[in-house]
Parts: sequence; C-alpha cells; structure tokens
Amino acid sequence: MNFSIIIAVFQRENELSELLESLTIQTDKDFEVIVVDDGSPEKLQSVAEEFKLKLNLKYFYKSNSGPGKSRNFGMEKASGNYFIFLDSDTIVPNDYISIVRENLEKNYTDAYGGPDAAADDFNDLQKAISFSMTSFLTTGGIRGGKRQIGKFQPRSFNMGISKNAYEKTGGFGELRIGEDPDLSMTLWENGFETQLIQEAKVYHKRRTSLKKFAKQVYQFGAARPILNQRHPKYKKLTFWFPTLFLIYFSFCLFGFLFSFFRVGYFNFEKINLTLSSYEVMMILISPLQIYFFMIFIFSGIENKSVKIGFLSMLTTIIQHISYGYGFLKSWLFVGLIGIPPKKLFPSHFY
Repeated sequence: MNFSIIIAVFQRENELSELLESLTIQTDKDFEVIVVDDGSPEKLQSVAEEFKLKLNLKYFYKSNSGPGKSRNFGMEKASGNYFIFLDSDTIVPNDYISIVRENLEKNYTDAYGGPDAAADDFNDLQKAISFSMTSFLTTGGIRGGKRQIGKFQPRSFNMGISKNAYEKTGGFGELRIGEDPDLSMTLWENGFETQLIQEAKVYHKRRTSLKKFAKQVYQFGAARPILNQRHPKYKKLTFWFPTLFLIYFSFCLFGFLFSFFRVGYFNFEKINLTLSSYEVMMILISPLQIYFFMIFIFSGIENKSVKIGFLSMLTTIIQHISYGYGFLKSWLFVGLIGIPPKKLFPSHFY
C-alpha cells in the first residue's frame, strides 16, 4: 500500500506545524503528505515549505470550499492508493503509520477509522472536552476506540479510505457537517467495509472554549436527522439519548427550582408516606446525581485531576444539551414538518 496523508486546513498555522512535525518522526516513513490550504486569508505555504526537506510533501492552495471538498481535491492530487485524512488540530504518535499499515495488511478493509485522546500537555479544558467526547459514560466510547456492536463509522479527523473506494463513491458528499458518517454509510451502501483500528489513535485538541464546543456539538446533533433521512437504513434509537437527557435535565432543573421556592406535600397513602415537593424532586434528580458523580470520579482518575473531573461534568452537560437541542430542532423541522434541510441549515451544505 502506498499511503497519501491528506490534510485539509483553513488557517491554523501553529496546529499545522505541530501535526507536520509529528509526521517527521514516524517510524514508518513510506508515505507522502498532501496539504490542501482551503483558502486561508494568509497562505500556509511558508509552513509547508519548512517541512519539504523532512517530508515528501506537496502543498496546494485553493478557494475556500470546506473540508470535504478539500479532501476530495487532495485525493485527486495524491499519488498513493490509500488515503489517510488527518485534521490539522491533531498530533500523531510516532508509530501511527506503522500501526495502520500492519493492521491493514492483516485485515484489509477499504476504509478505517481510529480513536482520539488528549495528550499530556493539553490544557485542562481540552482534556475535559476529550473525556466528554470519548468516554463510554458519555458517547458509549464510539470516539474513544471502544469495540462496539454494529459497524464502525470512521471520523474524518482520523480516517482512511482506499483509492478504489474513493473512485466508486466520489468521496465526501455535499454535507459540510456530518460529512464523515455520511461517507461511511455511502461506503457501506456500495459494498465496502469499515473497521476501527483501536491502536491507531491521534491526539485531538478539539475546541478551545466552551462556546465553540457547544456550537460544534449542536451542529453534530442537527446533522444526525439529516443523515437519517439520507441513509434511513442506519437509524438508531440511541441517537435520541442526548435529546432525552435534555428533556429530563430541563424537567429536573425547573422542578427543583419550583419546589425550592414553593414547598408543597405529596401523600402516598398506600405506603403511608408523606413527602414534600422538594423531597420528591431530590428523588427524581438522584439518577443525575449518580451519573455526574461517576463522570467526576472516572474523569478525575483518568486525568489525575480533581479540577478536570469537575470540568468534565460541565462539558458533559454542554455536550448533551447542545447535541440534544440540535437533534430535536432538526427532527421537528426536517423530519416531522418536512422543511428541506438546505433551507433550514444552509451552512451544513456546500
């Protein structure tokens, strides 16, 4: 296999430099790098030039079109027969390429994906966001590299497809948000298999503020009903979990506030029990208390930090509520009312 690593990037000069630096120290150096500058106001050619003596690297500048089309552009310019996509905000361990090659030689599939994690030198917020996005307690571990029931949907921050698969499917489609699961399902529909290479992890910096993180997961949630519409065969009830969390969390929050300021009593005659409305609400929110205590403990132990444990509770709330709201809005207006997705979410499309 001849690997072509394709990096579609818009601005992010420092992050691109860090990613390219991590590629220079790969134990397996048999690959080329295609940097596609997606219309950055200040061209990133100078960054690419710094690494041309260390890497087999080609730099291309094009007008802005979004990551999906830029990756397709990169595949057209690549000389390899297997394309690897890495986001500019990732850093790869020095054995990444060798792990991918070894796994594909043992168990070849026309597409693969790998997990992401936080590096030791990431800041506390990045580590908390990483936990929320990868933990079994929050996403079922689908992004963190856990084996799962059903087919694995690679994510484009750490993903590869064969040249044959690209030529048959056309690569990434018209979606700007959710373009990677869209491609995964398109691959399945065309008879290609995907796999998770659990050991092929990358360090993913993700968003650097809570506001940006909330916006990102909101967009992910809004994209899912659109994907369900495009690929109805792959709908899952589990996609509803964040929305159910949003409804339950909102009910508990408003109920708690109401019971706190207006104390009444509930009589349970059959069991000879009288409880105040405040006590009833404390019982109702106990599952949330247990859940967030588990988030705090698991994240705190994993990251060896009480602060990150607390931050993980906050990022988990933001993740579930933002994704759940985006999913609910999209389901109501796109799935139920029938508003065309391009009209409701124009920024989700090219």
